Amino acid sequence: MQYLLDANTFIQAKKQYYAMDICPGYWDWLERENGLGRIGSISEVARELKKQEDELSSWVKGRNEPDFFLPVDDQQTQEIYTEIANYVVQNYEEKHFAPFLNVADPWLVAKAKVTGAVLVTHEALVPANSKKVKIPNICNQFDVQYMSTFTLLRRLDARFFLQPAA
Repeated sequence: MQYLLDANTFIQAKKQYYAMDICPGYWDWLERENGLGRIGSISEVARELKKQEDELSSWVKGRNEPDFFLPVDDQQTQEIYTEIANYVVQNYEEKHFAPFLNVADPWLVAKAKVTGAVLVTHEALVPANSKKVKIPNICNQFDVQYMSTFTLLRRLDARFFLQPAA
């Protein structure tokens, strides 16, 4: 995969600008781009999204997990995850690193590092002295590129067209 999507890109799309009932083209586009080997995510993101028991959860369950949601149990990803976890534990307070380590975020950074993928997230870089652990800061620390969904859409020249109501 060239681009790995954070859980927040799916969640915000569903709740806001690409709601499944008003912009099904976005979700079709994700599937098409995954079929072309360009877009995907990881099994840990799928696990987070499946917990909600909503329309997005159903959509996630309908995707072939090894194809759309890559496994993170390979040795390289495990090793990078360990490096990330050690870095976070050494540089942040527990009340800030524990939530980060208990979700898909460190796994996503590790898988992006191993595969050379760009991580797609809506999280923003925070100042170095911030107490919060944010994906962009960890990406910078581990030389992983990241971008927003909107940058991704422009980079891949995505287009969604209006269909007349039935």
